[in-house]
Amino acid sequence: MSAQTLHQLQDPPSTSLAHKAAVEILNANFADAAHLGDLERVLQDTSARQAETKQQLLESEKALEAFITKTRVEAITLLENARDLASQRDGIEDDLAYLSHCLVSSLSPATEDNVATLLEDIEVMHRTLKELQSVRSYVAVVQRGLTLSEAAVSQLRSRSSPLSAASVSEFATLQSFTTEVTRTCRSMEDLGSSHGSLHLLAFLEKLSEKTWADMKAILSATLVSAAESVNWPMAIDFTAASEEVRSKFQSAFLDLLQLQEIGQSLRSPSEDEGLYPLQALVQPVALRFKYHFDGERETNRPDKPEWYFTHIANVAHDHRPFMEGTVQRLLTGTKLQNVNAWHQYVKLLLGILERKVRRSVPQLLGRPALLAHTIYQSLLFDSSLRELGYEFDQVEGKKDEEAEKGGISRIILDEKEWFDAWIEGEKKFADDQYHEIISATDAWVVADDHSVDAEGFTRLDESDIKATNSARRIRALVEQVTDRYTPLPSFRQRTQFLIRVQVRVLENYHSRISSSLDAFETLSSALVRAVPGALAVDAAKTDSKRLTGGVEGSQRLCKALLSARYVENAMRAWGEETFFLELWAEINRRAYLRAGVGAHPSLPEPNARPQSVQGTPEGTIFEELMTQYANLVSRAEDMLVHQICGECETSLKGHFNSVASLLDSAEGTAINIMIPPTLLPSVALLSSHLTYLRSTLPSSTVTHLYRRIASRISEHVLQREVLFRPGLGRTSTGRHGFTRPQAYSIQAECELWVETCQVALNTSHARAEKPWSRLLAAGRLLAAEVQGHEQAFHMFSSESWWEADENEDVWEDALDDVTGLGTGGLRKEEVKIIFRLRDIDIPVGARR
Repeated sequence: MSAQTLHQLQDPPSTSLAHKAAVEILNANFADAAHLGDLERVLQDTSARQAETKQQLLESEKALEAFITKTRVEAITLLENARDLASQRDGIEDDLAYLSHCLVSSLSPATEDNVATLLEDIEVMHRTLKELQSVRSYVAVVQRGLTLSEAAVSQLRSRSSPLSAASVSEFATLQSFTTEVTRTCRSMEDLGSSHGSLHLLAFLEKLSEKTWADMKAILSATLVSAAESVNWPMAIDFTAASEEVRSKFQSAFLDLLQLQEIGQSLRSPSEDEGLYPLQALVQPVALRFKYHFDGERETNRPDKPEWYFTHIANVAHDHRPFMEGTVQRLLTGTKLQNVNAWHQYVKLLLGILERKVRRSVPQLLGRPALLAHTIYQSLLFDSSLRELGYEFDQVEGKKDEEAEKGGISRIILDEKEWFDAWIEGEKKFADDQYHEIISATDAWVVADDHSVDAEGFTRLDESDIKATNSARRIRALVEQVTDRYTPLPSFRQRTQFLIRVQVRVLENYHSRISSSLDAFETLSSALVRAVPGALAVDAAKTDSKRLTGGVEGSQRLCKALLSARYVENAMRAWGEETFFLELWAEINRRAYLRAGVGAHPSLPEPNARPQSVQGTPEGTIFEELMTQYANLVSRAEDMLVHQICGECETSLKGHFNSVASLLDSAEGTAINIMIPPTLLPSVALLSSHLTYLRSTLPSSTVTHLYRRIASRISEHVLQREVLFRPGLGRTSTGRHGFTRPQAYSIQAECELWVETCQVALNTSHARAEKPWSRLLAAGRLLAAEVQGHEQAFHMFSSESWWEADENEDVWEDALDDVTGLGTGGLRKEEVKIIFRLRDIDIPVGARR
């Protein structure tokens, strides 16, 4: 029965329902009045049922109360049971979760608090047991090795002299044990189980090396003690020592040497191990070196690397007699008798220097001057050892494809960072020196240190030309740089030094001279602004015409010319030197050097030469720079010719204007003819220029320039004053030619030009008149007298002669009879014009 039903049964009876039920009963039993008689009976029956119902109700209520009480007791009991069951279920669930968790492996990534299973715990303990067994074996091997090591050292301490193989038997056992362990470990590695065997092998190998070093140290200490008895490490006289001291030294030396011979069969020595006795003897030297050059003493100065280089060099030199005598004699009869004792000793000394250099150089990278000084001293040290006869070990070049001589300098130079720092310092030094040279107040002063002739003019030889101070200093700077890198052992390093330092200086100087010529051409400020310090002039008081005109302008051009020519000659001499010839040959032979040089615009293109091809390559390493400087010289010469000729031609304009206005009635003879005053400034100007050129430039250059200048001025005068002089020739007013005074005047002018040049150049008349031959021939033809030259003038007066194709010899002989210069370079048409301009003694046929 549900609780809802019980609640319904406990509710009081409904009155409305009772009334309704009563009405329904009455309606059913008393449908009409006839049934009213049964009312009493019905009432009685109803009352009886009511009483019975009440009785049942009371019994039901009693039973209900008992049932409810019983139900409540059972409900409480069930509730308590349910609670106990719920608690038991929670415990069961917890136990189930714990058991489930215990079944999950600790290696599972499901949760972070997993614990190992029993099986896993057993496996871990099993592995730990195996590892402990391996550690036990490992420790046993280590203990065995240490025991053998101590036994080997103890055995050697208690040795008897001379040393024998039995004295190192314990070490042989150690080596055998190491070999056996190595074999076992290798087999385990092949099976895929090393268990740290590599570390064990490394330990045993180091233990063997340390044991051997300790054994060697025992004998070395004995040898050093014996050596100190003969005043080692000072220079010693072994023969002056007592017999006992010498015997003790020899015994200790031979024992150590015997140890090395035994060790060659027991172990694998390194190739450059050296002699054990010499290693022992070097130890006191190393201690002295450390005392003086590795501590706080005054002898340890970074600016004095030559001190420790000299110290090692002196030690090698002082001990050489002892090494080549006593030590070399002790090596005789041993397996190492072919070893050069002194060379081995020097090699060990170099190790001391190497360690010192490797510690010192990093501290000098920020101090270029000290770094350069240290490298230079190392190069000198290497050279001094080579002079003593020591040969450095061969060092394989990185790109040379051949071995190169090593040395202490190679320790520094082969480190790219150190070498670059050094070359940058040298480059900065060269640049600073270059700018100091260029900026000097006397940089462009022409140095005059040559002999002077009787007339006060400097005599210049072709091999020793004048030069500006800057050119001389640039040459000295380049040669100074050459001296600094000449001792370099590597051609690669020499090439880098050449390109990055020397060529840069020569390029800068070339650019400076070129810029000065550019400035001169633009008439801006001549050489003074393009080259600071070239000229001490006040720009406010000096105009560009003065700077570029007259002898002062020629001086500026000559300075550029002399500077370029001097450096060009210097490069020609350098290129023929053995050092640069060898460098150029190596550049042509090695591909990696050709690549670096070929990419530089100021160096010539190398030609690949097979190694089997012998001979010196064509040209020199400075060929391209020489060409550039030669072009500068040619440019300066062209500007010089243009400047002098331009000034003279400008000065002649006034003279040409004045002679064109002379009266035809002017009279005179060849004897009393007067030179027009208007010509004298031009002649004087040319004379001053030539005089300066003669006193400044070499004779070959002066001759070359003179020929060009004189030829141009001569042609200019010939064209303007003779062939195409205004007012002459056939005009509308008739034919006009030169009068006799005019012809005499022109001839005198021509002779004056030649005589002026002869005096200015202090040369012969024949050399002076050569460039003027065309003008001289024209002037002499104009002023020539017919008398005395009748045959030549008769030939010229013939119209058929001009039209005929006469033989050249006849033509020259005819003109030579009149001018004394042959044709003088004149053509027939020009000679015909000149004869037409004569207003005297010319036949009619010749005038047409």
